[in-house]
Amino acid sequence: MSTPPRETIQKQIQQDWANREYIEVITGSIKKITDFLNSFDMSCRSRLATLNEKLTSLERKIDYLEACVTKGETLT
Repeated sequence: MSTPPRETIQKQIQQDWANREYIEVITGSIKKITDFLNSFDMSCRSRLATLNEKLTSLERKIDYLEACVTKGETLT
C-alpha cells in the first residue's frame, strides 16, 4: 500500500475547504430564511388577532342591532 502523492492530498484538502465554505453559505442562507419566516409568522399572527378583535366587535354590534329591530325598537 503506497501513500498518495502530496499534490493529491493538497487537492483533497482544498476541496474539503471549498465544501465547508459552501456548506457555511447554505447554512447561513437557511438561517436567514428561517428568521424571515418566523418574523413573518409573528407579524401575520398579530395582524390576524387584531382583525379578529375588530370582527368580533362588529358581530356584537350586528347582533345588538338585529335584536333591536326584532323588538321593534328604533334608534334615536
